[in-house]
Amino acid sequence: MTNSIYNFKVNRREFLRHTGSLAAGAAVLGGISPVAFARDDETIRLALIGCGGRGAGAVGDALNVPDAGPVKLYAMADLYKDRMESRLKALKERFPDKVDVSAGRKFIGFDAYKKAIDILRPGDVAMCTTRAYIRPVHVEYAIKKGINVFFEKPFASDPGGLHRLLRAGELADDKNVKVAAGLQCRHSPARKALIDKIRNGEMGEIPLIRANRLGGGGWMRSQADKSNDLMSQLQFGRIHLFWIGSGHMVDYLIHQIDECCWIKDGWPVSVVGMGGRVPNSTDHGQNIDVYSMEYTFADGTKAFCGFRRIAKTRSEFATFIHGTKCAAQFSGRTHAATVHMFRNQRIGQDNIVWTPTKDRYSPWQYEWNDFIYSIRNDRRHNEVKRAIYSDLTTLMGRAACHTGQTVTWDQMMKSNFQFCDYLDDLNYDSPAPVKADENGQFPVPVPGQWNEI
Repeated sequence: MTNSIYNFKVNRREFLRHTGSLAAGAAVLGGISPVAFARDDETIRLALIGCGGRGAGAVGDALNVPDAGPVKLYAMADLYKDRMESRLKALKERFPDKVDVSAGRKFIGFDAYKKAIDILRPGDVAMCTTRAYIRPVHVEYAIKKGINVFFEKPFASDPGGLHRLLRAGELADDKNVKVAAGLQCRHSPARKALIDKIRNGEMGEIPLIRANRLGGGGWMRSQADKSNDLMSQLQFGRIHLFWIGSGHMVDYLIHQIDECCWIKDGWPVSVVGMGGRVPNSTDHGQNIDVYSMEYTFADGTKAFCGFRRIAKTRSEFATFIHGTKCAAQFSGRTHAATVHMFRNQRIGQDNIVWTPTKDRYSPWQYEWNDFIYSIRNDRRHNEVKRAIYSDLTTLMGRAACHTGQTVTWDQMMKSNFQFCDYLDDLNYDSPAPVKADENGQFPVPVPGQWNEI
């Protein structure tokens, strides 16, 4: 069943004509599965765990699913009260009839996620949208409770956390818990149309994929006496400290690396990489400024993936495919479904021979349309394994660039490396897992000295 049936903005008669199925149409337009909703109240209640911008964006997509039946934001949890209240105010202004978070359903602290999840019912959704460091703890708890989960990317900061999520995904299968992962481009009908052409052999063999996200700089200043305070690190180190959010390359490029794996319908066997910092860098964080990765798949196919954050440089945000018959573009800036096939290997607007029907919605909206549909109709929906494998692939590339060594898929599957091994016991007074020196400089990867697998 393709995403084309989820164009919920068409009227009911058009919808049924497009699907050709009265049963499917009735299901999307209000039919409720007795398995998923064995109760009088058919409302899907959302608990937002992590009230940052990505979480708020996901709430907006969830509440905008057309003809979804009743869906409302019911609970919120965060480490910071001010941030939660500010986000709640903005969401109430935008969705006055769909936000119902009373004072007793607002939770603060490291254990707030448990309180928010505990008041949900089967059929509801725990939205795990904090930074990556704590995601495995939150997702695992929700699945054990039998609660559906949406979780944002990156999914964990290290291989140990990702393997914990893989185990949680297996439990979700056993419990028939629905899990959606924040790699939204997989839900784009335009991209799926090109995937169909690739699988049908219309591009020939695919020996080369190119995926780049190149842009301006964004360094971290010295945090002085706050550098080694846990709560301060969680504020300033979101993409600058590996233990919190995986680093800027993983945070941003994971989508396009996932696209490469989707195009190949598999996972790379190895990767080599290199990178470095610009001369005279004043960045006090852990990132390097350039990542250049060469992934190799089992059939010898290469995926070249690049990431750069340096001021006054050329920008690019796209994924390109080079088949033995022709080239294609798979995605464009800000994850737009910029999808074309070209006459030959030359990429150019004047050389396009095919473009699919334009996506009606953003990939984020399609992601939630599909997820709510699965919950309403008790359809199996578990994206954990393929999402975690894409994150493992991204961490492979990070490790190759940081260590200067070839890194293999087998190494990643065996690794239990963690930047922080006391995530379950974190509290406001916990020590920070990484320490800056007397100048506020955090440790930077040095090949031959660095390990993260």
